[in-house]
Amino acid sequence: MSRTIPDRADPEAPCLGSCPASSPRLRQTAAAALAGLLALLPLYKAGASPFLPQVVISSTVPANGDLNPYGVAVVPFGFPNGAAIGFGDILVSNFNNSNNLQGTGSTIVKLTADGVIQPNGSATVFFQGGAGLGLTTALGVLRHGFVIVGNVPTTDGTSATIEPGSLLVLDRNGNLVQTIAASAANTLDGPWDLTIFDEGDEAILFVSNVLAGTVSRLTLAVGTSNVTVTSAVEIASGYTHTPNPAALYLGPTGLAFNPFTNTLFVASTGDNAIFAILDAASRGSASGTGTLVTNDPHLRGPLALGFAPNGHLLAANGDAVNADPTQPSEIVEFGENGEFVTQFNVDAGQGGAFGLAMGPTPAGFFSLVAVDDVANSVQVYPLSP
Repeated sequence: MSRTIPDRADPEAPCLGSCPASSPRLRQTAAAALAGLLALLPLYKAGASPFLPQVVISSTVPANGDLNPYGVAVVPFGFPNGAAIGFGDILVSNFNNSNNLQGTGSTIVKLTADGVIQPNGSATVFFQGGAGLGLTTALGVLRHGFVIVGNVPTTDGTSATIEPGSLLVLDRNGNLVQTIAASAANTLDGPWDLTIFDEGDEAILFVSNVLAGTVSRLTLAVGTSNVTVTSAVEIASGYTHTPNPAALYLGPTGLAFNPFTNTLFVASTGDNAIFAILDAASRGSASGTGTLVTNDPHLRGPLALGFAPNGHLLAANGDAVNADPTQPSEIVEFGENGEFVTQFNVDAGQGGAFGLAMGPTPAGFFSLVAVDDVANSVQVYPLSP
């Protein structure tokens, strides 16, 4: 979608950039802005509307000291009541243990919907597995009452001991219900991220596989006590996948599915690019990486991927590729045709932007939720209703 810039010579056109001090348009605009502010003063005096955004920043470090938060998910509307988590709660998965060894974290923590800020060491634990799981960015919630999380474990925190991992299925109270092991039959090999198209009794689960450089589609039958994989197909392949000393492994990561166009978007970290897989929910085999959407230089090792409410794509830059010390830990927004729109950083240091999610809260509006891997925290930004 192109945007027309008005001719600066047009006296009715807004000034873009700097306007001359003598500009009639500038004087008109300034007067109108001042009048607008004065008109709003009675509302602020009456306390009709707060000015400051209700941003929440909370630690993701639980009592066992797990570090390196990766995945984040918002519990959707329709999730069963009376459980350990509920609508609007935020879940975060940890990849490292207290010794900061990669691929050894074992906890999922929650931030409650009322925005309670958790200090270090007191984050509420939703799930705690055995040592050495390595819970990844692959974290999602089924509205019928299940949480799915990927794991890619190591024994010493290095790629030399990395294992194919699995998908863990948890019930609404954080109990392990079943394990979907990585295998040729399930087309899983290092589940690094996921996205869910949830239709209630059935769900389509897209999974990026960091060790194989592929994307899988799993169809799930969702019951009352477990889920069943009814089919598994590899729908894309050929993404760069390689060990990396800082990031452990580089490969396809973030996924975002548009059901209206049946298109899956893939953030490939090692390729520093975003691709689109057409017919993602129906194709029967892989046919390469898909169509290139963007390899804009504002990408710096994209990790998590998601849709903003305006339809734009948001990508979290992990800085492992094309790093720029002056632009660290950015979340980047791209328009409908892959064009750069804007960006902002979640941390002053590099490597902070990992998982991101959008979701409704009980207050009635969407929030952008971002993981800060440097500070071991989750940041919640309410968006305009």
